[in-house]
Amino acid sequence: MAGAKEIRGKISSVKNTQKITRAMEKVAMSKMRRAQDRMAQARPYAAQIRKTLGHLAAASRDEPNVFLTPRPVKRVAYLVVSTDRGLCGGLNINLFRSVMRSVSEARSDGAEVQFAIIGGKAVSFFRRVGGKVLAQTTQLGDKPQLDDLTGVIKVLVDAYRDGEVDRIELISTQFVNTMTQKPHSQVLLPVQPVTDDLPDHWDYLYEPSAAALIDSVITRYIESQIYGAVIENVACEMAARMVAMKSATENAGDIISGLQLAYNKARQANITKELAEIVGGAAAIN
Repeated sequence: MAGAKEIRGKISSVKNTQKITRAMEKVAMSKMRRAQDRMAQARPYAAQIRKTLGHLAAASRDEPNVFLTPRPVKRVAYLVVSTDRGLCGGLNINLFRSVMRSVSEARSDGAEVQFAIIGGKAVSFFRRVGGKVLAQTTQLGDKPQLDDLTGVIKVLVDAYRDGEVDRIELISTQFVNTMTQKPHSQVLLPVQPVTDDLPDHWDYLYEPSAAALIDSVITRYIESQIYGAVIENVACEMAARMVAMKSATENAGDIISGLQLAYNKARQANITKELAEIVGGAAAIN
């Protein structure tokens, strides 16, 4: 019954794997819900600071600001937000494809390309494909903190202020719903403040002047955009992992069913063989 024993061992192994994937699915579901809560908590601040930036930009039109003034694009920096871990389906692959399409377009326009990286998978990817990396950070965990991102943000802001890059683009994954996450791109610098919903007149008094405040507010705005993208990426990672582990659990069930059928056939064949041997032995005695 060696064949049946081997199949029984495979069934046991697949069942153990199925237990692991089912547990990972439940953990990912719990973490996804918490990440969605953090997303919801971060959005009001991001919306308000964007509105504040619009007020400041409108109040300081007569004093051009380096962060608000577009310039010829000769150097582009891409801030890429990926996950630190795998087992999340095609989440990172789709992100990197989007990045490489944008890079190809920028290079075809004659621009030099540089990168800032958040996430271990992006670090591994750009280590393989190459490219100049301005800054990177990894191992942010399931609850990323703004303090973990300040180094990357400062490098990017300083590089733009000093003219080392002419445009900074953030490419991350957008959470659409539990089943759908898609790459999303936005230009961080130069900033395009929203001024459409601003009133024609307001009585704000700025101390110091609006032009003096705007650099600080722009930094806070960039922080909110990057932090929001990182939090959203965690929600995307957990949703993708939950779906991937659910699929793995179901596939394991299909494999177990197939192995169980094979085991029953092998066991039945062995029983039939033993019966034939018994009948043959009895006939020989008679």
